[in-house]
Amino acid sequence: MQNTEQRHISLDAMRGFAVMGILAMNIIGFAMPEWAYVTPAAYGTDTLADQIAWAFSFIFVDGKMRGLFSLLFGASMMLIIDRATAKGESAAQVHYRRMAWLALFGLAHYFFIWFGDILFLYAIIGMIAFRFRNWPPARLIKVAIIIFAVGLAIWGVQFGGLQVLQYFATQPDASAGTARQFRELMATDLAFNIAPDLALHRGSYASIVMDKIDAWSTPLIWVVEASGETLPLMMVGMAMQKSGFLTGAWGAADYRRWVKRMVPAGLLLTLALAVWIVAVDFDRITALAVLYFWGGIPRMMLTIGYAALLIMLIDRYRHHSMLTRVAAAGRAAFSNYLGTSIVMTTIFYGYGFGLFGHVGRAGLWLFVLGAWAAMLLWSKPWLMKFHYGPLEWLWRSLARGKMQAMHR
Repeated sequence: MQNTEQRHISLDAMRGFAVMGILAMNIIGFAMPEWAYVTPAAYGTDTLADQIAWAFSFIFVDGKMRGLFSLLFGASMMLIIDRATAKGESAAQVHYRRMAWLALFGLAHYFFIWFGDILFLYAIIGMIAFRFRNWPPARLIKVAIIIFAVGLAIWGVQFGGLQVLQYFATQPDASAGTARQFRELMATDLAFNIAPDLALHRGSYASIVMDKIDAWSTPLIWVVEASGETLPLMMVGMAMQKSGFLTGAWGAADYRRWVKRMVPAGLLLTLALAVWIVAVDFDRITALAVLYFWGGIPRMMLTIGYAALLIMLIDRYRHHSMLTRVAAAGRAAFSNYLGTSIVMTTIFYGYGFGLFGHVGRAGLWLFVLGAWAAMLLWSKPWLMKFHYGPLEWLWRSLARGKMQAMHR
């Protein structure tokens, strides 16, 4: 059993890897039209290097880093609840105040910085997950699997039905009504509409903000759409915290077993999905179905497998100077997450350097690597002088209703 300080290093380092990885996923949303994240056919596959960059991200990164972040959010939630209870504080009051302020941060992030916010989603789902805080790990896992299966089935009906419609509408003997319905769908709801997206994000800050205000319900819609995956992942993270999985309390053989169970099979399934998408020439309906339905199980497998693998690596390289920098980036994950949004939108949007849509997928990795270097360079020196990252301090102070001590 590892001591408390080591456990915190384990969680912080995992959070550091997750916040770095989530930028590698989000970079497409910062730099290209939204459809580019769904399928390379929409935008950004001009060269072989771009196609390789897409394949790498699809197989190893997309969705898995957000999943890992969700696991860690559930685990951190349990830590804070347990600490509040141990101090004789109201766990409910501490938790809901934190989530309320996080929701406000998320809305500010969405409306005034970047449309791809996950903070509001986490705040609302975190409020729901609090109801399960006293459940034992086995029950949390069981109910999480049921919720995940129901959510996946709903997406399967929607996008599986869309694939069926596409199949019958594209047959030589398709009825006129079916073919017309499919053409109208492709020309409206499933139209790429790249030009308006490019024009918007190459334009002024005011126009971008007004566009999001017009789409004010998007954060609420995202909560509904993503709850079937995010809530189960948070519940799994809560169970992992309770059982000691995420704190490194299990034996090395246990973690190796979970890596062997999840990672090879998850990667093979994801590779098969990538081959399928390439085989149909990046068809948008297939890509959507993979994103929302077919990729759900492999994504979950890799999220859990990555968690086990990272715990093994963190335990082995616990005292390495680079790992301590990753852990520091994880302690300042909130600041790093919002900070990268500010930096990347300034780089790519029209009110900044205006690179939106001008950099290929392969070239975007230069910006990712640069941001990773910045995270690793600033986080550790800052935390040697201060207790919290700047936004962590602000969030904590607001949630507790008083200024927190900042300097060490």
